[in-house]
Amino acid sequence: MLLQSPLSKCALSLFAALALVAAFATPAAAQAAGGAEPAAAPAQADTGAKTPTGFFGRFELAGLVDGYYDYYSTKPEGDASYRNFDTRHNAVRFSMAQVWLTKAPTDDSRAGMNLKFNFGHAATMINAYEPASADGLKFIEQAYASYLIPAGKGLQVDAGKFVTQHGAEVIEAKDNWNYSRSLLFALAIPYYHTGVRATYAASDKVTLMGDVVTGWNSVKDNNGGKTVGAQAIIKPVAQLTIVQNYMVGYEQPDNSQDVRHLFDTTVTVTPTSMVSVMANYDYGKDAIVGAPVSWQGVAGYLKVQATPRFAIIPRVEWFDDPDGFMTGTGQTMKEGTLTGEFKLANGFLTRIEYRRDVSNVASFASDEGPKTSQGSFGIGVLYTLSSKR
Repeated sequence: MLLQSPLSKCALSLFAALALVAAFATPAAAQAAGGAEPAAAPAQADTGAKTPTGFFGRFELAGLVDGYYDYYSTKPEGDASYRNFDTRHNAVRFSMAQVWLTKAPTDDSRAGMNLKFNFGHAATMINAYEPASADGLKFIEQAYASYLIPAGKGLQVDAGKFVTQHGAEVIEAKDNWNYSRSLLFALAIPYYHTGVRATYAASDKVTLMGDVVTGWNSVKDNNGGKTVGAQAIIKPVAQLTIVQNYMVGYEQPDNSQDVRHLFDTTVTVTPTSMVSVMANYDYGKDAIVGAPVSWQGVAGYLKVQATPRFAIIPRVEWFDDPDGFMTGTGQTMKEGTLTGEFKLANGFLTRIEYRRDVSNVASFASDEGPKTSQGSFGIGVLYTLSSKR
């Protein structure tokens, strides 16, 4: 059973203690944590603070520090199998540190940019398959220039290196619901692209995007073909968001015959301010010397904001890689995660998490040989600082 091991019982005890602390937080503290954003406008009115004007006043300079401790049942010597970024066993580790400088293009200042540096073990994992030989590229997570063309509601064009549009999760844990990254994030989709993309808000309910890039996880192209992507974001009502992605192109090194397709769908429903539900489905297919291969998976999320300071977020996943194209072994995997999120202060976030992964074959590396399952208990601590705050 998913939650019957001693490790899981320890995790549940810590979740209970954390929830108890959050529940008995003083009303003033709870209001400060939950109402900081809505209260910003009145505070500016009282103090006379104004939004920065001029070209340089539109920039944001910000940073992120992300550290963690994980204990794995498999006790791996190196990186834990099929995990991204929180990969090391029984040690306090540094996952990533980021610094970024951004400027969003607007109607009255149409040029923009995004430059984000990423340092740490995460940067090495993200760029593990980069064809370019320049090692320093791994520290640049994003580097692109933007321009807002005055067409309709505005056509934004970006050129450079940017993170992928696919998936329900992103590289930074602070912007995800859980601390650990899903199987779909780690195995089903790319991390980044290099090329040109154009985004257009067709209406208040529909946004369209198209891009032409070098491929999956590449600054330098690894073959003679390009990759094309398309995205539609549909928001029929305030409580529902649907994101549909498709990407097609040649992705294998020195191979312009076998074509890769990726279909990616994310649906988010927020029925109340306390409850949110999200689902993500990925299907990919490629070929090896003409022989078809495929992979697919689905992930489900539930976020319950129990108090302004505390949230509980379970996640469940199923990932099928029958040909072993994405994992190296033909297998079907399942994963369950329970995350407790505690907001200690503005910009300071802590997540405590228990996770269990299982497979129908022994594919999880351990100090005793391959295993069919892997459990982990972890604590992630993140701090974000921004010139806009």
